[in-house]
Amino acid sequence: MIKTKINVVTQRWFFIGFSGVLVAAALIAIAIFGLREGIDLKGGTQWRVSFVDPNVTEELIISKLAPTVPNGEVLVHRSDDAFVIKLPAADEAAHQTYRAALGSLGTSTEQSFSSIGPAVGSELKSKAIRAIIFVLLGISLYVAYAFRKVSKPVASWKYGIATLVTLFHDVLIPTGMLAVLGFTSGIELDTNFIVALLVVMGFSVHDTIVVFDRIRENLLLAAKTHAGEQFGEIVNRSVHETFARSLNTSFTLIIVLVALLIFGPSSLFYFVLTILVGTVFGTYSSIFLASPILYLWGKGKVGDNS
Repeated sequence: MIKTKINVVTQRWFFIGFSGVLVAAALIAIAIFGLREGIDLKGGTQWRVSFVDPNVTEELIISKLAPTVPNGEVLVHRSDDAFVIKLPAADEAAHQTYRAALGSLGTSTEQSFSSIGPAVGSELKSKAIRAIIFVLLGISLYVAYAFRKVSKPVASWKYGIATLVTLFHDVLIPTGMLAVLGFTSGIELDTNFIVALLVVMGFSVHDTIVVFDRIRENLLLAAKTHAGEQFGEIVNRSVHETFARSLNTSFTLIIVLVALLIFGPSSLFYFVLTILVGTVFGTYSSIFLASPILYLWGKGKVGDNS
């Protein structure tokens, strides 16, 4: 069993400051590098082809396709035993033209060919943004409603706001990471990234609610028994009581995600990496960010002066 004697109330500014630095770094990365959109979000074609000839390279494929593609926009990278080719949106006639252009490279196998128009990509992006906003607001409203019976020393709606802050924290950090990877390695964001963020939010809010629920139980118990505990003491004790559960639960998921990173298909590498980073910082925020924020709102209302 994992135990801790960390005092999250006394060291609250260290934990909040650490999160603030990470969020600021993520926002700066997004502002400077931007986010590279994949074909799911901006439209385009993704073509997966394997060749019998082992001497076929990315440069050879580009040299054959570029003259047939509008503006010569061709991106190629190797993935496992095949090449992933990214092109502008194409109809079937263009598809056949591209196949003919690659014919001189020898026998090939087309594993997949998908094309999405710009309008469809724009609609998917809009829906993805709305989905994330809906989830953020929906979870926050639900938490505020679930804690409606606890109004002292912190109003129930503030539990929802604290949850919203931690969710923004958990979403921004992996997004900033992918902004950097997009600049350095050309990684593009697609609908898998949106799914990964939603998974992170779901897991993070689960941990946050576990901690908040224990705070609620201890507040109600203190009110019934007139124990005279200060709010900071209740917050700290609640974190200690849930720390082992949160860490052990997260650790089992991290083991699975690391195994997928090492042994899973390369096509899912950044999807899994996003969930892994989000899980690590989501666990951190549930314990070391949400609770101090809640304490700051209740500080001074029940005699806390720490």
